[in-house]
Amino acid sequence: MATAEKHYSLPLPSFDKPVKLLIVVAPYYKDIADNLVAGARAVAAACGAEAEVIEVPGALEIPSAIALAERLAEYDGYVALGCVIRGETTHYDTVCNDSSRALSLLGLQGACVGNGILTVENRPQAEVRADPAGQNKGGGAAAAALHLIALSRKWAGKSKGIGFRA
Repeated sequence: MATAEKHYSLPLPSFDKPVKLLIVVAPYYKDIADNLVAGARAVAAACGAEAEVIEVPGALEIPSAIALAERLAEYDGYVALGCVIRGETTHYDTVCNDSSRALSLLGLQGACVGNGILTVENRPQAEVRADPAGQNKGGGAAAAALHLIALSRKWAGKSKGIGFRA
């Protein structure tokens, strides 16, 4: 059982310039979303990052909001938070797969995104994963975004010399 496993977490990165995170949350299950946000905010604060929170209707809208912010606003990274609990239809699979795929594509385009959208079978699983004193998946998503920001800053301005030379 995965809950009995011990996992290694990277130490949080440190920054010499301010970091601005956008936390995008779908509060469909408000109590779970609030716990995810609390965990993300705490990890952001531990790194000295400024975190702004916006809400969107559902998990499928999270990647769209992040894509808009990436094009139109000034954030260093993004934290995607929400919860999808399996129901009686295949809608669960669509929401889980499409939101995850869209977030991955944003990352491949250079956005620093931490994915904290829970995909669970039932509410008790979500509650354990969202609890900041438990598995703290919101905090984990914020840490992932912060690590990607650190990497992007480390590699900023470097070029591999690809292309034509004059």
